[in-house]
Amino acid sequence: MSATTTSAQILRYTTSFLSETLSQSHLRHHLFTTFLEKLSSSDQTTLKLLKFASETLENSFSTNSSSIRSSSLRLAEELLSKSENPFASFLLSLAYSHCRRPIDASLCLLDVFYADPSFTRVEIAPFLFEELFLVHFLPILEWYNDQRNKILSSLSLNTDYNSDDHSIVSNTTVLSKMSGDQATSLKDLERDYEDLLDENCRNFVGFFKEVLQNRDRGQLIIPPPVVLQKSKRGDKFHHREEKKIAIQKFGSRNGRYNPMWTEGDVSVEFNRNGVKSLSKFPSLIPERVSAKILIDERSSKISETASIHHLEATLESCTYDNLNNYSSSDSEAEQEALCRKRSKKRHHLTQDKVNPRSKSNSSWQNPAGQTYERKAIQEWIDRGNSTCPITRQKLHGTQLPKTNYVLKRLIASWKEPNPSSDIAKSEAVKPVNENKFKPAIRSASPNSVISQATTDVTMSELRLAITDLCTSEILRESELAVLKIERFWQEANTEMEMQSLLSKPPVINGFVEILFNSVDPRVLGATVLLLSDLGSRDDSVIQTLTRVDSDVECIVALFKKGLLEAVVLIYLLKPSSISLVEMEMVDSLTEILSSIKNTEFPKMFMKPEKASVILLGQILRSSDDSSISESVRTILSTKAIENIIVSLDAEGVEERIAAVGILLRCILEDGKCRNIIAEKAVLTRLLESFMVVNDVERFEIVHFLSELVKLNRRNLNEQILHILKDEGAFSTMHTLLTFLQNALEDQCPIVAGLLLQLDLLEEPRKMSIYREEAIDTLISCLKNSEYPVAQIAAAETVLSLQGRFSYSGKSLARAILLKRAGLDRSYKTFMQKDQRRQQIFDETQETMEEEQAAEWERKVAFVLASHEFGLLFEALAEGLKSRYAELQSVCFMSATWLIYMLSVLPDTGIRGAARVCLLKHFVSIFKSEKNTDDRALSMLALNSFVRDPDGLQDLTVHMKDILKGLRELKKSSVLAFEMLQVFSEEHDNSADLWNHKELAQEDCSINGEVLSIASFRGKIFSGHSDGIIKVWTCKGTLLHLVQEIQEHSKPVTSLVMLHSAGKLYSGSLDKTVRVWSIMEEGIHCEQVHETKDHINSLVVSNNIACYIPQGVGIKVHSWNGSSKVLNQNKYVKCLALVQGKLYCGCHDNSIQEIDLVSGTIGNIQTGSKKLLGKAYPIYSLQVQDGLIYSAGPSLDGANVKIWSTSNYNMVGSLPSTLDVREMVVSSELIYLGCKSGIVEVWCKKKQTRVETLQSNPNSKILCMALDNDKDILVIGTSDGRIQAWELS
Repeated sequence: MSATTTSAQILRYTTSFLSETLSQSHLRHHLFTTFLEKLSSSDQTTLKLLKFASETLENSFSTNSSSIRSSSLRLAEELLSKSENPFASFLLSLAYSHCRRPIDASLCLLDVFYADPSFTRVEIAPFLFEELFLVHFLPILEWYNDQRNKILSSLSLNTDYNSDDHSIVSNTTVLSKMSGDQATSLKDLERDYEDLLDENCRNFVGFFKEVLQNRDRGQLIIPPPVVLQKSKRGDKFHHREEKKIAIQKFGSRNGRYNPMWTEGDVSVEFNRNGVKSLSKFPSLIPERVSAKILIDERSSKISETASIHHLEATLESCTYDNLNNYSSSDSEAEQEALCRKRSKKRHHLTQDKVNPRSKSNSSWQNPAGQTYERKAIQEWIDRGNSTCPITRQKLHGTQLPKTNYVLKRLIASWKEPNPSSDIAKSEAVKPVNENKFKPAIRSASPNSVISQATTDVTMSELRLAITDLCTSEILRESELAVLKIERFWQEANTEMEMQSLLSKPPVINGFVEILFNSVDPRVLGATVLLLSDLGSRDDSVIQTLTRVDSDVECIVALFKKGLLEAVVLIYLLKPSSISLVEMEMVDSLTEILSSIKNTEFPKMFMKPEKASVILLGQILRSSDDSSISESVRTILSTKAIENIIVSLDAEGVEERIAAVGILLRCILEDGKCRNIIAEKAVLTRLLESFMVVNDVERFEIVHFLSELVKLNRRNLNEQILHILKDEGAFSTMHTLLTFLQNALEDQCPIVAGLLLQLDLLEEPRKMSIYREEAIDTLISCLKNSEYPVAQIAAAETVLSLQGRFSYSGKSLARAILLKRAGLDRSYKTFMQKDQRRQQIFDETQETMEEEQAAEWERKVAFVLASHEFGLLFEALAEGLKSRYAELQSVCFMSATWLIYMLSVLPDTGIRGAARVCLLKHFVSIFKSEKNTDDRALSMLALNSFVRDPDGLQDLTVHMKDILKGLRELKKSSVLAFEMLQVFSEEHDNSADLWNHKELAQEDCSINGEVLSIASFRGKIFSGHSDGIIKVWTCKGTLLHLVQEIQEHSKPVTSLVMLHSAGKLYSGSLDKTVRVWSIMEEGIHCEQVHETKDHINSLVVSNNIACYIPQGVGIKVHSWNGSSKVLNQNKYVKCLALVQGKLYCGCHDNSIQEIDLVSGTIGNIQTGSKKLLGKAYPIYSLQVQDGLIYSAGPSLDGANVKIWSTSNYNMVGSLPSTLDVREMVVSSELIYLGCKSGIVEVWCKKKQTRVETLQSNPNSKILCMALDNDKDILVIGTSDGRIQAWELS
């Protein structure tokens, strides 16, 4: 019984070994390399996985970061725990040892010994084996020495060596004197010794593991007995017992005989308990055997027969061996002569009698050791027998072979280990000498003879077909030969022998000639199939094909003409990327991928669609931008993309990576296709591919996945992110983290962006290594001015994290921010291009989608802004100072978004850091930028600072410039108006905020009074009392007359702009309304509408015109010619028309609202009777934002009153003391034109006067107009002057 081993001893030895390995990196490297060399023939996926795991462990051993160390160890453990492999167990033992888990480490190390004892004790841990195992194996060593001494002692007896001098006999001398049996016995002994060591090693591994697992129980574990008895090939070994080997004569009870040999033939083998059977194929080592074992004499006729058949086999095979030496330079005459010569030889050697010995039929009664002539066998079969006369087993076939294939096969088998033997010498067989060794011949099974004969007949026919293929000058014969070869190949039972024949260069060249000359699709397909299958098995076939460029071009041409299965052969040829691009194969490749379901391809070693995907991926990787665009359009115009998507779930890694490359380029070229990819892609295997590909391919996968999560629905993006996070055999987040730490500078932003999105699927935690590493990487890339490409990629990644995308995958961040800045027009323009979004979403879906998108946006903005107390703002500020315009633009957008989000998020003190870094940049952009959208975006960011008292204080210095910009934007942005209100509320003196500068004035007194005026898009239109209409432009301090036209015969009392139609309407006392089109060079009259009354004041809509006639009421004139009178009890002074409601200001100081649809009249202000014969009319009415502004003299001193359109209540008034005759209202100001030539400017919000503008005091202001596009006020006076001011 072996001595017991304690758990302390096991731990001491294993821990010592593992500690030494961990402390010496060169030792680890050596062991890792040894394992990988051992596994070099294993599955490549497993091999790459183990390489990645070893790299991860090395990273944990070398890093100083505890977090990275722990995460790397966790990843390694997760990777290795799923692999049953000695290397995996060894790596696990190192990982456990590094984690101070000695028990687990020892158990894993013992698993290595169990998995491969021989390799582990020799290559990995020899000293550990000696200390832990070998002390138990002394009985094995004793048994081995005893058996070896027996073999060597018999050698001493046979060679006259005494046992005393046995020790001095050199190994070389011993081997030279050793017989074949003795050498084989010694070799078997060595093998059995190794097997016993392996078996006992595994037994003791179980013992040691049991000891470790029961270490705390105090239980004594008894070691297992040493195994010295092993059943293997019928052998048995017993400790200290000699084995008796009995050598029997042929035909003994315990022996075997082969009835296919003659009486004189022998088959020598040991008994059933023997080690070796001489009936097996003879050993390559020369053997010495006793004369008792050999039959006294072999028939010389057998030798003669062997010589004849050996010669026949030699000559017959010459036809095919000579093919190796066949040269294209041989003349046709020589080839023809050679064929005739071969044909004669073949005919001469295929005679009926294959054995010169003739037997009578009576020999059937004693079949042992008999060989029959062909005639006797044929008679047996002709009588209807279908079984073997000896074994009574059913024959595989009844067609007799032309040759004694059994003997021929034995001769060929002998020639393989004796390639240098002279065939001529073997023809003369010398008499048997008992003192010379003659190897025994392997016996053939009776059941396999006929089957082998049938196979050899097939091989003979194959050789003939090959000859026809290579030598026939008739194309049809060569084509038939190809079809025959293809049939043999499909039915082959001996593929290796066929392959060796078909892979020879002359045969391959014969196939190529068929490709050049044949037009038969079936023949071409068979040729391609054969070349593909052969090329997949033998690289020399591919080398033969690629030696001549025209061969490759021929195959490509056939493929492009419709022989689609040729794509597999093209894949095997591995043309360069440049060659693939030049071949212009994209159309044909996409044809395969788009017609898979409708095309039946022959069964090949690789599916054509797989080869097409791989080649297409290679083409797109090497093409220029224009070629990629064209190729992508071709792919998308067919259904090929759907089958490329299927390849993402292919078994082969190469196909998956190729599919990723194609789909990524499709997405980058036409982003709309990402939607069908996201819908149909299966990503689990692709995630697993990440572990076994190189860094370039890893980044391609990450880039593809990051583009895939840019869908226009937030819930779909998060579904894909959950798949990426949860599916696959490995932790995607940890894998990305490891890749991020070693990625190139320009790759880091995309990897970091995807990693951050995966981390944010759950609610942000206080601490996350993935989030910290991702954001740190983005900031580092933004600050790295040496890599502007990486800076731009980082800024774009930050912006894309906002999470809103169009159907084509473009970021909606800019459009969303413009909408938030009040520029709805820009947002609507952008969204109108994204029609698909409107088709997919209904109102409920849109609401849910918006809520989910807003929640994601808040989550992302919070973690970005709060990282390291606003460190990202500092990096964006540096990007705004870059000399690269693209980087400036993206950083500006990203900064705008984050600053805006600060106004939405709770204040954690980060606004101050953002203000310090970015306030001056946004003010500068707002002041200097000419692009309206960019100014609006900077205004949005400044608005966030305005909400902060400290920010508002910092903006005071730039107040004038900001106010100017806000006034310019207020006409298009509600936010600008709101900011103006904020600034006005913060300043007690509103006059500081408003300042008007006189632009120009023009004297038109020659045309009489200026009765009406209008302004539109930089043009000013004036109507005069002499019927003339003038068109002006304001440039600098002058009004430039563009056009002067007189279509009216009497004074032009009204000029009205219909902004929706871009038309100008003029009303005159000549009882006409004219419609004018506005052009760059002036105006042109389009229509004239006759009325029956003078027109004193005119308002228009798309369908009607309302005007004040000479008498009472209001005339409503339809453009179709009909008219009616409303409000017939009132003398109306002024009109306003808004959204189908007509407002009338009357001579009696009353105000009415008339619904033009229903005709109902509502009284806003009741009238008053004349006092002292004096009337108090309403001179002007303006309606804006639900308020009615009325101007006219009043008894209570409020010349301007403000009413609500909803309930007619007065909500305010302007206490002007002047006699107001005209009024216009803007978004912030109210302008009052007075009888004394003065224009008062009032603040609409505070209802206080902020400025007074002076015209000619001796004139009355008869008309006023505002150009909202340029904040220009224009007035017309009674003395014929036109005057303009600009709000500055």
